[in-house]
Amino acid sequence: MQTLIMNVNGAPVTATVDARTLLVQLLRDELQLTGTHVACDTSQCGACTVHLDGVAVKACSVLAVQADGANVLTVEGIGASERLHPMQEAFREHHGLQCGFCTPGMIMAGIDIVRRHGTNLDEHTVRAELEGNICRCTGYHNIVLAIMAGAQAMAAIPAAAE
Repeated sequence: MQTLIMNVNGAPVTATVDARTLLVQLLRDELQLTGTHVACDTSQCGACTVHLDGVAVKACSVLAVQADGANVLTVEGIGASERLHPMQEAFREHHGLQCGFCTPGMIMAGIDIVRRHGTNLDEHTVRAELEGNICRCTGYHNIVLAIMAGAQAMAAIPAAAE
């Protein structure tokens, strides 16, 4: 067992975990942050995407001990129901979801795409960057539109980019 100290969604967290515990297990099972979804358990679908020290990672492929001392941001930490993050709002406005299972991972991936490529995104860039994030409902068209719109909204609010 190992004791970890990290910052999760802006709050300090101390947890004692088995060294084999995945970050996604810590987030969902111990911290009850269930917006981080588990689907493939093999790092192929992206439903578990979170930010680790500002970089998008698939939490099913990261050991919790690797997050010791780090800042972890989940979909629960980017906005609130009364004030959505610009990327969340763009997904709502552009219907960038169908069943919603992939949506948290897509939103977190979208924010990371903006971090790496800036706010002036084109469809080709977004589609290429979403490789590894799977939508079972094949709703990619609206997801791509939502990420491009979210990027523009983030440009208007500099603090929203994290």
